[in-house]
Amino acid sequence: MKRKSIKVILSLILVFVVSCDEPETVVTNYVHPDGSVTRKIEIKNGKNNFKKSDFQVPLDSTWIVKDSIEINQKGDTTWIKRAVKQFKNVDEINIAYKNDSGANKSYSRNAGFRKRFKWFNSEYRFSERIEKLSAFGYPVKDYLNNEELLFFYSPESLKQEKENGPDSLKYRALSDSVKNKTDKWTIRNFISEWTGEFSRLTEGKAGTDISRESLKAREAELEKIIAENDKKFDSLWANGVILKKFIGETNALRYKSEADSAMKLAENIIINNFKDYSLRIVMPGKLIGTNGFIDSSNTLLWPVKSDYFLNEPYEMWAESKTTNSWAWVVSGLFLAFVLTGVIVRIIKKD
Repeated sequence: MKRKSIKVILSLILVFVVSCDEPETVVTNYVHPDGSVTRKIEIKNGKNNFKKSDFQVPLDSTWIVKDSIEINQKGDTTWIKRAVKQFKNVDEINIAYKNDSGANKSYSRNAGFRKRFKWFNSEYRFSERIEKLSAFGYPVKDYLNNEELLFFYSPESLKQEKENGPDSLKYRALSDSVKNKTDKWTIRNFISEWTGEFSRLTEGKAGTDISRESLKAREAELEKIIAENDKKFDSLWANGVILKKFIGETNALRYKSEADSAMKLAENIIINNFKDYSLRIVMPGKLIGTNGFIDSSNTLLWPVKSDYFLNEPYEMWAESKTTNSWAWVVSGLFLAFVLTGVIVRIIKKD
């Protein structure tokens, strides 16, 4: 397979784009107090062609599935597949993830549930977590401030709403700032991934001048070399010119094969095949904490994109609590019993 152009990676700064041919998928977890989960999936497609290999989340013959279509005012048809399944616990969800044969089968995902009894209340926590892809990159929080981070993780609908709202100038400027900073973040991640993989492939064979620590300390230097030669990077890399500038002629000649392999490994991490989708969570009782967003249906929502878990695990979580009515009744009866006993003793003394 032909190697992707480095100019695509660097000039376009690896914009993660969802193909128009991919189905639009929303997963909703209805979490119950006993830890069971009713999981619903809605998949919309512009064509009547639902392939199991295209599904972003596990969906098989054990689900109850209903198909329908929608036609908008322009006459465009959308095919919709709705599926529902009851899971006894999160372990069953995790087994489904482990056995997934869909579009995102190679990505490590798992669900978690915790219940805490606190007499008057019971507290619940439900989460879905995706493990990080890169072993050598930098977390995006190193590049964005708190306001930018919030915008970065926001659903696209919320971003567009803010960019077209009363404070549009502010949020468009914020959007530009986030894009510029994440462009730099992506380039540095690509470089860091390459230096990490290259040092791993040459470990035990090369000297300390191309050890992981040495190469990591010089990542800014490599970034500058790339920027200065971006228009001819592919040919200069193929001819070994870039590599010679960075690690010297002797090392470049000796480890060209490892350098090319590291380049391919870095590309596969940064330009990955993850198919985006959205996740919703409906908790029992009153919501008391979350890192999610509230969508138009007043439901917790998270966009699920590969740049969110490129260098850090991406955990979507919500916490809630329910009132234990019986505990209040028991406590009230106990208090009444104690007060009655005190009153009786006082009366007897009198």
